[in-house]
Amino acid sequence: MDAPIPTLAQAAQALAARETSSVELTRACLSRIERLDPTLNAFITVDAEGALRSAEQADQARSRGEGGALTGIPLAIKDLFCTEGLRTTCASRMLERFVPPYESTVTARLRAAGAVILGKTNMDEFAMGSSNETSYFGPVRNPWDPARTPGGSSGGSAAAVAAGLCVAAIGTDTGGSIRQPAAMTGITGLKPTYGRVSRFGMIAFASSLDQAGPMTRDLRDAAMLLQVMAGHDPLDSTSITTPPPDYLAALERPVRDWRIGLPEEYFGAGLHPEVRAAIDGAIALYRELGATIVPISLPYTQHAIPTYYIIAPAEASSNLARYDGIRFGHRCDQPKDLKDLYARTRAEGFGAEVKRRIMLGTYVLSSGYYDAYYRKAQRVRRLIAEDFARAFRDHDLSVILTPTAPESAFPLDEKKEDPVSMYLSDIFTINVNLAGLPAVSLPCGFDFHGMPIGFQLIGRPLDEAAILTAGHAYQQASDWHNARPGNLP
Repeated sequence: MDAPIPTLAQAAQALAARETSSVELTRACLSRIERLDPTLNAFITVDAEGALRSAEQADQARSRGEGGALTGIPLAIKDLFCTEGLRTTCASRMLERFVPPYESTVTARLRAAGAVILGKTNMDEFAMGSSNETSYFGPVRNPWDPARTPGGSSGGSAAAVAAGLCVAAIGTDTGGSIRQPAAMTGITGLKPTYGRVSRFGMIAFASSLDQAGPMTRDLRDAAMLLQVMAGHDPLDSTSITTPPPDYLAALERPVRDWRIGLPEEYFGAGLHPEVRAAIDGAIALYRELGATIVPISLPYTQHAIPTYYIIAPAEASSNLARYDGIRFGHRCDQPKDLKDLYARTRAEGFGAEVKRRIMLGTYVLSSGYYDAYYRKAQRVRRLIAEDFARAFRDHDLSVILTPTAPESAFPLDEKKEDPVSMYLSDIFTINVNLAGLPAVSLPCGFDFHGMPIGFQLIGRPLDEAAILTAGHAYQQASDWHNARPGNLP
C-alpha cells in the first residue's frame, strides 16, 4: 500500500521544504493511476513521459530558488481544454484523434506556474451529462463504490481527486458539472463567476454558461488554484477585467455575524431525507460559528430546468455545427456526396445524448419557434438572476446555502435511459449558471450506503472570496473533507 497523495497545500509545503521532489510525487500519482484507473476509468489520456519531464524541470527550478506554490504539483485536466501536442477528445468519437495546435489559457497559466499535467480526464461527451455515462470511452466509476456514478460531466476529474490519482484537478461547469460530481465523490468543487476564468481554448458546450474551476480536497487548495487561473484574458471576449482579490487571505476571515440565506424552494419535495439530514448538520454548525440563518425565497427556481434545457441545447447546436468532417475531427468513409459526408460524419461521430441536445437546440432556434422558446427562456433567465440579486440585497446576505444535488451518487445505468430524471440531477445547480454566480460544493456527510453528500454555497457576482471564507470556516470546524474511500486497494 502506497502513501496517500497529499493535498495541494501539503504537497507545496513538502516541496518547498525539500522533503520530497516533484519527480517523486509525480511517480506516486502515475503509480496510482496505473493501479487504480483500470477500475475507475477516470483518465482518457495519461502523459507519463511529459509529466515526468515537467516534474524534472520543476525540481530544477526549485533547486535554483525559483517557482511558486504550484511548481511541481501534479494536476489532472478535464479533456476539453486544448493542450498543444496532447490529445484532446471531449470524450467523443468526433475528436478521438484530435491533437490541438495551441494551448488553452487555463492550462497555459498552470504550466507557467510550474504545475505538472498528468493527463486528461474522462467526462460526459462534450460535457453533456450528469453521470459520466455518455463518454465514448466508457463510464467513470465512483471511487467510493465502483457500481455508482461519480456524477458529471467532470466525473473523471472528481474521481481522480477522490481516489488520489492526482493532487488536484480542473473541471468545467455548465449547469453543475463541477459541483454535482464533487458532492457525489466527497471532494470540494468551485465554480467561479462567469468570466472570472478564461474560456479561451476550452471547447464550448454552451458559451454563455461554461466556466472552468478547481476540484480539490479542500478550499485552501481551491483558492491556490483559482489564484493562478483567474484574471482577465484578452483572447476571451467574455473575460472580466476586474482583477481577482487575494483568495488565500479570504480564507482567514471569521463568519461570526454573517447572514446565510436558506431558499425554501431548495428544501421541498424531491430532496432525499438523508441529504436533508446532512445539510441540517451543516446549518447547525454555521449557527455554532456565529452565523445567522435567514429563510429566503427564490420563486423562479421552478423554471430553472426548462430554461436551461432550452438555452444550453440552443448554444450547443450552434457550437457543434463546426464538426462536419471537413476541417478536423472524425470523417466518415467513402461519402457519396457532400450531404452524405455531413450526415454520416455527424451520425457516427456524436453519441445519443449529444444528438438529442443538438436536435432540441436546432428546434428551439428554428423559424417560428425562436420567439416562443429561446427568447422567452432568455427572459426567464434574467428573472432568475434578479431573484438572486433581490435576495442578497433585501436580506443583506453574505452567502446562500443549498443542497448541491437532490440525492447522493446513484447506480450506473439507473437513469441512463431516462433523460428527464437525469436532467433533474442538476436541479439545485443550474440556477447558478443561468445567473452567472460563483458557487462551491463541500462534503458534509454520508448516506446509508456510505456515499458522500455535499452542500452548496452561492455568492454574489465576483465574490468568490465570500464562498471561500464561509466554506473554509466550515471545513476548519468539520472533518468530512478529510475522508477517503476505504475500498481502494
